[in-house]
Amino acid sequence: MDLVPPFVLMTLLFCIGQADAQQLDCPIVDSGQATCYDDLDVIAPPTEGQAFFGQDAQHAGEDFHFTDNGDGTISDEVTGLMWQQMPDLYNKSSYDAALAGESSFTLAGYSDWRLPSVKELYSLIDHTGSSQTLTPYIDTNYFGFRWGDVNLGERTIDVQYWSSTEYVGRIFQGDEAVFGVNFGDGRIKGYPRYNGPTGLPVNFVRYVRGNESYGENQFYDNGDGTITDLATGLMWTQADSGVDLDWEDALAWAGNLNFAGRGDWRLPNSKELQSLVDYTRAPDAVSPGVIGPAIDPVFQMTTDESWFWTSTTLLEAPLTLSTGSHAVYICFGQGFGVGAGGNLINVHGAGAQRSDPKSGNPATWSGGFGPQNDEVRIFNYARAVRDSGMRMALDLAPASLQRGQTATLTANGAASGETVHFVYGLTSLGNGPLVAQLNGLQLDILAPTLLTQTAVADLNGQAILQTLAPNLPPSVPPLDVHLQAIVRRGIGGSESMKSHTVSTTL
Repeated sequence: MDLVPPFVLMTLLFCIGQADAQQLDCPIVDSGQATCYDDLDVIAPPTEGQAFFGQDAQHAGEDFHFTDNGDGTISDEVTGLMWQQMPDLYNKSSYDAALAGESSFTLAGYSDWRLPSVKELYSLIDHTGSSQTLTPYIDTNYFGFRWGDVNLGERTIDVQYWSSTEYVGRIFQGDEAVFGVNFGDGRIKGYPRYNGPTGLPVNFVRYVRGNESYGENQFYDNGDGTITDLATGLMWTQADSGVDLDWEDALAWAGNLNFAGRGDWRLPNSKELQSLVDYTRAPDAVSPGVIGPAIDPVFQMTTDESWFWTSTTLLEAPLTLSTGSHAVYICFGQGFGVGAGGNLINVHGAGAQRSDPKSGNPATWSGGFGPQNDEVRIFNYARAVRDSGMRMALDLAPASLQRGQTATLTANGAASGETVHFVYGLTSLGNGPLVAQLNGLQLDILAPTLLTQTAVADLNGQAILQTLAPNLPPSVPPLDVHLQAIVRRGIGGSESMKSHTVSTTL
C-alpha cells in the first residue's frame, strides 16, 4: 500500500434544533488506575527496561469528565452519553422488566432512554475500586450507589447492573444469559436471564440516552498486519502473541514489540481491550453463522478459546494473597468455571471480564477461583495496541451562524503543516457518502456534501478558518447546516478517524 501524504480532512456538522453535539465515534474513557503494581503489591513506577513497565497507570487516557445537570441526569462529556443519576436502589428488576421499562421511563423531560449496552455501561467503570476497601467501581460523587445488603440476603458485592447485551451462546446448563457489569467487584459476566439460584434473577437498572453509535467499531485493515479502529482511534496488531504468557511477560512482549514500522506498542488497559469484543459472536453461539471467538474475524486468533491479558490490575485478589496479585483479562473464548470432577462449564460467557493471578502455577488453582470457581490459567494471550494520534477537536465561534457575518472555525489536534479541509452538508445526519480521499471512510452527513476552503495547521497543531456566512434574505427559512471532523494520516489512511460533531443553524 502506497504511503499517502498526511493531511487532515475536517468535517463539521451543524444541525437545527439539536442542543447536544453528537459524538459518533467511540472514545475510550480511561480506567482510572494511577498506581503501579508488580505481581504482589504496590511498586514505584518502573522505568523502560524494568520489569512490569508499561502497565495501565503508565499510560494516560481520556480522563472521566462528568457534568451534573441538576435535573437527575449526568452527562459524560467524553462519550456523549447522558445517564440516569439515581437508579432505584431498593427495587431490582428482572431483565425483561428492565427492557420493557425503557418505553415508559421519562426523566428531565426526555423520553428516549434505553437500557445501555455492555460497552456503554462499562465506560463508567473506575478501576481504582475494590470491594475489600469498600471503594465502588463508579464515581459516587455523580452516581447513586449502594453495596449489597446482607439484611436483604445479598452479598456485599451484589452490585450488578443489567445491560441490553444478550449472550448469543448459553451458560451453565443451557441457560439464556444477559451481560451485566458489577460495580462492586469491577467485572463483567453473563447473568442468567430466567433461572437464577433463587429464582428469577434481578439486578439494578440505570438507563442511558444519546450517542447511539457508542461501542460500534469501525475497523480498517491497513494491509501491514495492523488494524485501526476508526471509532476509538486505536491501532491494533492483527495477530496475537502466538503463545500464552504470564502478566509480566505479556507487558514485556507488547512493550518490546517493533512492528509495522512502529515501536510504541503497549498492552491495552481493561477498557481498551473490552472495546474489541464482538458480542454478536461466541464459540458456543446458538446460531451457526456466528460461531467463533468474540472478536471481529479481521483479527487473527491463535486459539478460539483464548483469554487476553490487559495492563490493568484488579484489586480483588483473595484476602490470603497480596493486593496487587491479580490482573484483568478479557474472555474472547468462553468464560469457564471448574465443575464437578474438574469439568469446565461456561459460567460467564464469551465477552466476560474476569481476573487471573499474575504469576504462579495454574495447578495450584485446579479447583478454580471465586464463587463460581473461575478457571485459572495465569498464562493468557496478548494483543498489542498503540495510539494512532487521531484525536481531534473542533470549535465554532459564534456558536450560532449569523447570515452575512464572519464565523471562525478552529480545528485542534492536527500536526504542524497539515492541511485542514472543511466540508459541510445541508440535508441531514446519517450514513452518508463514502469519501474517496479517505479510502471509503463513511461520512456522517447525508449527500450531497460540499467542500469549502482549507487552512493549514500552525506549530501548535491549530488550523483557523474565517468564513463569511451567506447573507440569505429573510424570506429564506432557517437552514440546517451539517459539519463533522475527520482525520487522514498514515499509510493508506490507516490513522484516519471522524471527529465529534457540533450543532447550529443558519
